[in-house]
Amino acid sequence: MTSMTHDGPQITGGVDTHGLTHHAAVIDSVGRHLADREFPATIRGYRDLLEWMRAHGELVAVGVEGTGAYGAELARVLTAAGITVIDVDRPDRKMRRMKGRSDPIDAYAAATAVLAGRATGTPKSRDGVVEAVRVLRIARRSAVKARTQAMNQIRGLLVSAPAMLREQVAGLDRAVLIRTLARVRPGDDLSRPLAATRASLRRLARRHQALDAEIAELDAEIGPLVQRAAPQLLELFKVGPETAGQLLASAGDNPERMRSEGAFAHLAGVAPIPASSGRTHRHRLNRGGDRAANNALHTIVLTRMRFDERTRAYAARRTKEGLNKKDIMRCLKRFVAREVYRALTSTPTERITQTDLTPAA
Repeated sequence: MTSMTHDGPQITGGVDTHGLTHHAAVIDSVGRHLADREFPATIRGYRDLLEWMRAHGELVAVGVEGTGAYGAELARVLTAAGITVIDVDRPDRKMRRMKGRSDPIDAYAAATAVLAGRATGTPKSRDGVVEAVRVLRIARRSAVKARTQAMNQIRGLLVSAPAMLREQVAGLDRAVLIRTLARVRPGDDLSRPLAATRASLRRLARRHQALDAEIAELDAEIGPLVQRAAPQLLELFKVGPETAGQLLASAGDNPERMRSEGAFAHLAGVAPIPASSGRTHRHRLNRGGDRAANNALHTIVLTRMRFDERTRAYAARRTKEGLNKKDIMRCLKRFVAREVYRALTSTPTERITQTDLTPAA
């Protein structure tokens, strides 16, 4: 199959991605459908897909659905080959009702969205330290969730446990309670409810201890990676490895793909949304964007409102101006997003005075 990368007409590609196969399509510079074909979702299949597209002309760009899921490896292969990859959202329901749905239709729709300029997003590269942080945080998050579940089950069992057992552990804090229950001896006769309850509590307590150790190991692995990826981010007030790791994962290995701090604010769901009507002029909280990144900013703001004198003074001043707590936190999250964006893009952080908090409104 010969390549026409530089001699043929300009073409745009589109790919509808799936777990086992990818369906590719190409269109010309005026949107005419040229060809479509299915390829296996393997390294060899990705290379064949690229060569097949190039055989139809000069490949300008490729729109790929699901660059964060099934299309992640394809996006990496295309980018390594010097092809511009555009992240394409799947067609909305209205469009699917009008034109139907199939793999070729979705592939052509992806290519058309790129050619028309409706799709402009640059996918995350997912090939650096930040990707390593992201995948390790998945294991940590599930471990934390399982530990919380184990603790809730322990407390639930103790509520209905025999009084003799409840009184033995009454008033103990969590750490002592876990150590005590992990050493409980249930006995041999598990047909008795007291013995069975002790056995269940011992297993849950030991599971809690194992998860504690797993989380500590993951923290020891994630911390240096976060420090390596964005040391400026950890220098921000009350930004720790956990919140920094989430913000890094949301931004990706190539934060420069975000055009501005406003784009990052939209990504994190902290860009103020106009909510004015008549004589009422106000903004509301943005409920879109990456909710995990929004939660990380929320955690930073809550901590600063408690321990940062500058933030507390700002909150007091805006309260006197008539803003409620939600609106104040919206402003503060927008300000923190500005600081985070500067740190992520390695922009030299200038000295921030209290008056710099005002534009966050």
